[in-house]
Amino acid sequence: MKIRPVILCGGSGTRLWPNTKKHQAKQFIDFGNWTLFGKTLERVKASIFDSPIISTNTKYLKQVRHHLKKYKISKFKIVLEPAKRNTAPAILSTALIKDIPNNQPLMYFASDHLIEKVGTFNKAIKKNQKKLTQNNIFIFGIKPTIPSSELGYFLTNNNKVSKFVEKPNEIKAKQIIRKKGFWNSGMFYLRKESVINNFKKYQPNIYQNCKKSILNSKYKNNVYYLNKKSFVKATAKSFDYAILEKIKDIYAIKLNIPWSDLGSWKEICKMYGRNKRHYYKKKNVFHRPWGKYVNLFNGKEFLIKEIYVKPKGILSLQKHHHRAEHWVVTQGKPKITLNKKYFTMKPDETIFIPLGAIHRIENPYNKPVKIIEAQLGSILKESDIVRFKDVYGRVTI
Repeated sequence: MKIRPVILCGGSGTRLWPNTKKHQAKQFIDFGNWTLFGKTLERVKASIFDSPIISTNTKYLKQVRHHLKKYKISKFKIVLEPAKRNTAPAILSTALIKDIPNNQPLMYFASDHLIEKVGTFNKAIKKNQKKLTQNNIFIFGIKPTIPSSELGYFLTNNNKVSKFVEKPNEIKAKQIIRKKGFWNSGMFYLRKESVINNFKKYQPNIYQNCKKSILNSKYKNNVYYLNKKSFVKATAKSFDYAILEKIKDIYAIKLNIPWSDLGSWKEICKMYGRNKRHYYKKKNVFHRPWGKYVNLFNGKEFLIKEIYVKPKGILSLQKHHHRAEHWVVTQGKPKITLNKKYFTMKPDETIFIPLGAIHRIENPYNKPVKIIEAQLGSILKESDIVRFKDVYGRVTI
């Protein structure tokens, strides 16, 4: 039996756009003729998978259909949530649709993850298919590359999950990694009957209301419109809290592959830094007295650039009226001014420059500095620079 992929596609993107009402959902952001949802659809076209099920809401239906057409996926089902109730009701509702047999293996994907070495990933899915039972759940762990405080972790005992740790601080994250802990990728693998059995046992409220919502749903053009009256009565909980923290029959599939949820501008900057040769164009290189910069990608209300500061180069002391900035240092040790603070940064460190903050980059050393910068705002032009001090005589006030 082929594996049925289920793609959870309801996130709003508030983590990346915290100070604006115009959130761009992360899974649909154009990062340069590709989106994370598009990459997910590409993955589920592999021969081990049956046709996909997509869980989303009315707001994203048009974009989901556009992507399905673009990636030439003609067989699919869409389950439309009438309200936000977190991942537990979303996971259960998709499992309850009638054309899925009880022993069907279901692979739950987030729509906004970047996964490389897909062949290795798919082999791990196929290899563990025979281990699925009517009650157990497999989760995917990624070998950590850094002690991140932005991700959850788990520990195992002979591949059985022994403990979950939700977003620890950096010191605790280092301890977890020393104990051979893995990042919790948020992807789940189990049979339909396991989904149902565990919800019946641990979350009867969610089970009863999602079941009614499916039974009373409208079905048209491959879309299930879930019944709102029943669905909103389901308790809003994440799958982790609703099920994973209750059961003991959880096993880990451990992977050492490049993976990111691109959940922060730091991760997005690092992604562009790794792949800058794909985005580099000679016409987008601009020389300045302190060095140069190259615009790598101009997205919707964001601009990614690489800044090169030559030895002894000093940018002007400046601020912006229309943009905030995230910087990730990739080379050298820049000296940073941020309002009344002065400090030195190292490679892989990041800093946020709020809208209107006075700031400067200096390179007092003999080796070049490189920084990947994400500019966020409605106007992303060089004209939006107010210079207070400048060693090259370019003061604007």
